Amino acid sequence: MKPQDILVLLKLLITRGRNVPYSKFAKDIFISTSELHASIKRLVKSGLLSPDSHEVIVFAMKEFLFHGIKYVFPADIGAITRGVPTSVGVPPLKDELISIDSEIPVWPDSNGTHRGVSFEPLYKSVPAAAKNDENLYRLLALVDSLRSGRARERKLAEQLFEKEIDIHAAD
Repeated sequence: MKPQDILVLLKLLITRGRNVPYSKFAKDIFISTSELHASIKRLVKSGLLSPDSHEVIVFAMKEFLFHGIKYVFPADIGAITRGVPTSVGVPPLKDELISIDSEIPVWPDSNGTHRGVSFEPLYKSVPAAAKNDENLYRLLALVDSLRSGRARERKLAEQLFEKEIDIHAAD
């Protein structure tokens, strides 16, 4: 599994049931079509996507994200920088957790609007993809909380992720 597979998985969750051409799908998340094909193959092999319909297997995805992502793709935290807020710096987590005593985590981005602690994104195209899709942005920020957060933050991120799944399942 590669980090971009999580980006693809989350985008597939959002577009559930809609047949989006690979070229458009890849362009929306700023990866190549060949990267997308390879990612889908890895997601099917790992049991996170159904082989025929390429629908997300929600139970498997939740199990992996809630219990395994912090070990497979741990957070890489750095110095204070300018960037795009993530994790506890993004609603709905930001609304639930008041963190006055520390800087918010940000994906480094010279055009970013916030200062905070550098938080390396899962994949290089994550900030650009998140800027173009509010739903994807929320999911990526929740995943970052699962990767790095303390127990309370992770538990809240799990609950909020469950709500996001319910929203996208109803679409």
